[in-house]
Order: sequence, then C-alpha cells, then structure tokens
Amino acid sequence: MKNVDAPVRDASGPDARQAGELRTLLEEGTRAVVDDGDLRAGRDRFERAYRMAESLGDTRSMAVAALGFGGLWVHEHRTVAGSVLLESRIRGVLELLDPQSSLALRLRIRLAGEGDYRSSDNTAVLALLEQARARQNPLARAEASSLAHHCLVGPEHGTLRLELAGELVAQSFLTSRRSDLLMGLLWQTVDMFLDGDPHAERCLVELRGLLAERDHLAVGFVVSAMEVMLAVRAGRLDEAEVLARACTERGIAAGDVNATVWQAAQLVTIRWYQGRVGELVPLLSDMVNSPTLSAVDDHALAALAVAAVTAGDRRKAVGALATLCGRDLGDLPRSSSWMVTMHGVAEAAYLLDDTATAARVYELLSPYAHLPVVGSLAVACFGSAHHALGVAALATGDAERAVGHLREAVRRNLALAHWPAVNASWERLAVALVRAGRPAEADAVRQEMAAAAEKTAEPLPRTAGRDDADPQDEDGQGQGQGQPTVSCARLGRKWRIGLRGRSVLVEHSVGMLHLVVLIANPRQEIRAADLVAGLTALGEAAGRAAAPGQPVLDRAAMQEYRSRLARLRTDLDAFRAAHDQERAAAAQAEHDWLVSQLAGATGLGGRARRFSESEERSRVAVSKAVRRALDRIAAADPAIGEHLRQAVHTGVRCSYWPA
Repeated sequence: MKNVDAPVRDASGPDARQAGELRTLLEEGTRAVVDDGDLRAGRDRFERAYRMAESLGDTRSMAVAALGFGGLWVHEHRTVAGSVLLESRIRGVLELLDPQSSLALRLRIRLAGEGDYRSSDNTAVLALLEQARARQNPLARAEASSLAHHCLVGPEHGTLRLELAGELVAQSFLTSRRSDLLMGLLWQTVDMFLDGDPHAERCLVELRGLLAERDHLAVGFVVSAMEVMLAVRAGRLDEAEVLARACTERGIAAGDVNATVWQAAQLVTIRWYQGRVGELVPLLSDMVNSPTLSAVDDHALAALAVAAVTAGDRRKAVGALATLCGRDLGDLPRSSSWMVTMHGVAEAAYLLDDTATAARVYELLSPYAHLPVVGSLAVACFGSAHHALGVAALATGDAERAVGHLREAVRRNLALAHWPAVNASWERLAVALVRAGRPAEADAVRQEMAAAAEKTAEPLPRTAGRDDADPQDEDGQGQGQGQPTVSCARLGRKWRIGLRGRSVLVEHSVGMLHLVVLIANPRQEIRAADLVAGLTALGEAAGRAAAPGQPVLDRAAMQEYRSRLARLRTDLDAFRAAHDQERAAAAQAEHDWLVSQLAGATGLGGRARRFSESEERSRVAVSKAVRRALDRIAAADPAIGEHLRQAVHTGVRCSYWPA
C-alpha cells in the first residue's frame, strides 16, 4: 500500500474545508491499509478521496487515491466493473501527471501488475521494477517487488520469488512502512511452503511474533489460513474445520475478497481427506461461477469434477473436466492454484478412466515432481506432486511407473509431516502394487499402514473425526474384546465406513444395508432371511426365525421412515430460508433416499411388499449383495475392504467377527 506521495496543496476560500477533508481521507486510508491491514476501510476512504480530489481538480491527490484504491494485493477488484473502474482511473490520472514523476512510475507499476496477473505474465511489471531500481525510488521499488511477486506464484519461479521477497524486506527499512516489512516476511514464508522448505515454519514464527506486537488484519488473515493448512497436515481435520471458520471471519473483517473463496478451498481439502468430497457438489457448482473467484483460478472446476464423480454424477464430472481442459490442458495459466488444479485433474481422470487427460496432466506436472501441491498463499496442501503423478500413471495403465511415484510420494509426505497425504499415498500404492502383479508387496504396505496407525499417538490420519471410533469404546475397541471394529455412519445416500482412524465413503446399496446390520451386531449370528426382511428392530432380528411372507418393512419401520421424511421437509425449508446450501443438500439427499426406499418396499395402496420365505433364496441374495458391497469398499480402501472380507461371514446365518 502507498503513503501519500506529497501533501495535498493548501486551499483557501470555499475549498479550504474540502481540502482538509481530502487530506484526512487520504491519511485515514493510508493508515487503515499500511498500519492496520483494514482493506475494507482503506477502499472506502480512497474511493471517497478520489471523488473529492476529482471535483477539486487535485491531480496529485487523485493519483494517491487511485493507488490506494488498488489495494495491497494484485487483483483485489475481481468483478469486471471493479477492474475496469480501477484501471480507467489509473490511465486517466497518468494522462495528467508528469510521466517522469514518482507517482506516475508507481501508477504504471500497479497497472502493469494488474495486467500481468490476468495474463499470467510478468514481463511488464519486472521491466518497471528495473526502472524503480535505476531511479533508486524505495516506494516504487517496494511496491514493484510485492506486485511482481504476486504475479510469479506459479511453480516455475521459486528462485526469483525468494529474491523479490528479500528485496521487499530490505526496502521496508527505507520506506519505513510496516506493511512492506510484513509483506516481505509473508512472501518469504509463502515461498518456503511452496518450495517444501523444511524451515518454512521458522519464518512463520517470526511473522507471528510481529503480528503479536501489533496486528495487521490482511497479513494476519493469510497467517490464519496457513494455520488451517498446518492443522490438515497434522491430521487434525476437525480442528482444521473450526480454524477455517475463524479464518473466514478474519478475512471478512479485513475486507479481503478471498475470504469465502479460501474457506471453500479449505473445506475441499478437509473433505478430500475425510473421504467426503462428494458432499460438496452444490457448493462447488456455485463456486465455479462466483465473481469473487480469481480470473486465473481453475481449482474449483477440478474439485467439482472429482466431487461429482465421487457422488455418482458422472455426467457433471465429465462436463467439468472437459470445460477445464478446453482446447488443451496446457493452456491453463500457471497461477498460484495451478498445482492444486493439476492434482484434481489427475484424480478426476483416474476416477473417470480418462487416459488421454491423465497422460497430458502427467506430462505437464512431471517437471514439478519435486514440489508439494500447495495452493494460493499456502492456504491448502495436498502433499507431494509425486502422488498426483502416480495417480495419473495408474489411470494410463502404467502400474510400475505409478508404484515408483507413489513410493516417493510416501517418503516426501512423511518429510512434510502431512499425515493424511501419507495415508492417501499408501492406499494408492497398495492399489498400484496389486495392478502391477505384486500382491505380497501390497499386503506389506497395508500392514505397514496398520502398524503406523497403532504406534502413532494420534491415529494416522484421523480422516473422519472422532465419530469414526466405535461408540462403545473410546479407544476404537469393540465389545471390550481388544479388537478394532468398523464404524458406519449414513450421509444422505452414502455410508461412511471407518476403521482405525481411516474412512471411506460408499454408495448406499442393499449389500451395504446388510453389512451395517452385521457390523452393528458383532459376534452375533443373524439369519439371511432376517437380513432380507430387515429394517425392523436389530435386537429382535438377531434371534428371530423368519416368518413366511415377512414384509420388507414392518409397520413400525414404515411409520418411522415417514416421520423422518416429515422432519426432513421441515428442515429443508429452514435450511433454504437460511441459505445453508450444504445442510440443505444433505437433507435433500436423505429425503430422496428415504422416498426411494419406501417406494421399493411398498406395493399398491402402500401395503408392504413380501419376500419369498425360502431361506436358500435369501442366502443367495444376501451373499451376492454383500460381496458386491465388499468389492466397492475394497476398491475405495483396500485396508478396510480386507478387514471386512476376513471378518464378515455369509450363509444361511451371517455374522461379523472383528477378532
């Protein structure tokens, strides 16, 4: 942000009062941004100052106000109208100023930064930085260093970024502006996280110390976003979600346009590692068209493709991926979200069996295999780029190459202390080893995962929160037998299956319903006929003989379903009135599932349909349905799938034995 380049000239007569007000507005705007990081207050003061200076014909004050209105970051004005207004003001003032003046140089720097950022270029702003150096102008040099840095946050400019950050810190002692020092240290911290530097948190600690002495809302907002990223790396996903909400509140207080955008990105990261990204389809569908999203930010489309295919909407996923790829995936701008976008594209291509897109993302991402996948100003991290390369290789059918990348991903994710990413790479490594015809090594990887989870004080990782533990035992040990049991929680039309801090999201099916009943009654035999007739009280089902012509749903069960439907309709109205899209989507999904269950379980006049009384037919039906459900679980998470294959027994009598 900019200090007043020169005081407003003294006025006399009727304009004296307005001149004093103008001077006050410029001083308040500068103080708000430079000292306090209050971008909202700064924009307000500089907007009012520009209009007043224009009415007074005060060109220098117009220039200072136009600079201040630009903000602390590049591309603070995201809407078309906002961007055009800023740039038209700068161009208009430049026509009135001496082109050799300091203010004219600073205005050209801001204009170049805005243009270079949108075009993913850096030529113009770096050329003007050289001019500022040649003129030995500290203010212009500091601003050019910061704006140029913001235009160079793609993966190929790591060395140059660090030089610019260091230059900004040095210039801060000449400008005497606190914001220059804070921004220089912030950019250094961002650079170290982007490069995977093991000492990045040392720089973050220094920055925290300066903010503790005196807060700066804008810089503090970015630091709070980094705290969310670090909580995710540590596997503290529930805590990360709480921190993300606090971060958003801080961003809104600072007046930062990224407040809600970053919240969505943080939620995507958290849900990704919880195995719940499919829940975010409504949120991401709105986000991809949001005017607050940066013009060069494509990560939301990639996340939408993954979320949609995970939720079973293949058509939406294919459409999102096709929109993203356009003529060629290589045309996407190398912005601060490019690495995250490539990570999402690799995952979507794998889930959609899109070998051509997988091959292209592998080609584009390979030069940056040594980097972590870090988004924006270190607000989200998906671990080593080797993971995305391994997933892309799997999608192209090159299992051996995938094994190499995924082994390296595990190593590098351990170095980052990114425990959810470690687990994710281990899981995909096991899949790659199986596809490469090396099942024994895959088993060894799964055993290594299990051993790490048991030895780690914090489960590795806690991907679905505290509710993944068996509710009967805080240590996740079922029935007091010292053996881990699986937990099940229904989310709309899906089930979340948890084991030892791991979790996976699986589409609802008849087989999943049978599994849920068995898991809820460990070490108890339940007749296949009772499972077929199911959805009555589980305690009665465990020991009751199947009655001939037993209903699929008894009257009590159907009444319970209908009562739940009535509650859901009430909740839906409340959520929609409150514009709570996420909870409304979850309620709608559960409502639709219950309607389908009642429709399939009732016949003419709402009478319950009846199954055959044949135990043999029940045995065959249950065995096939459970086997299909186990196949889906094993495909999504081999470790949980293997546990269930060993522990679940089907036949005339079925059971779940976790020991």
